[in-house]
Amino acid sequence: MNTLDKFHNWRRKLRWDKQYAKGRWDSMKTSKELSRYSTIIGYLTILGKENPSILDLGSGEGVLNEKLPAHYMYNYFLGIDFSKVSIEKAKAKEFPNAEFQCKDIHTFTPERKFDVIIFNEVFYYVHEKERVKVLEKMIDHLEDDGIIISSIYREAPHLWELFNQRLEKINFVTVRTEEELRYWQIGVYCKKGSENNDEPAS
Repeated sequence: MNTLDKFHNWRRKLRWDKQYAKGRWDSMKTSKELSRYSTIIGYLTILGKENPSILDLGSGEGVLNEKLPAHYMYNYFLGIDFSKVSIEKAKAKEFPNAEFQCKDIHTFTPERKFDVIIFNEVFYYVHEKERVKVLEKMIDHLEDDGIIISSIYREAPHLWELFNQRLEKINFVTVRTEEELRYWQIGVYCKKGSENNDEPAS
């Protein structure tokens, strides 16, 4: 990113911190988001490994953790978010085997590989010039038999094309709600040549 792009990125961070502090994103915990989180959790349960390591990009204050069923187990969970305020809220909840870090997805490099990597309503915030770099970096930190789950609000074919070019699609669904304009597209992908390729795509 050039200097101007970095400045706008910094301003966005400040805005999100203010919004989280004021409760602007409390809606993520309401029933309006339930169908989206339920779909992600369904993919984790059905297509993910047992007791996986999970990287949640755009974790916010740990809403995904809160919605995971009590019987679902992971061996390690790392939540990453741009907002320091949201990360502090997530840390305060003291989820077992979970860690939360305030990081910029543009510069964040995982220190290990993960069984599941989730782009949790975050990929469209990645600067256009950095999207390929960010996606390829996460693919490099995905276990060979792991999966990537991406949730994107409404429709963004230009973003999905980046996933389709570099990964093998396992499943894809549009999650709708009672509100006509509130819906998401959620895709599950694996590395090309992975054993997960045997899963049916839709």
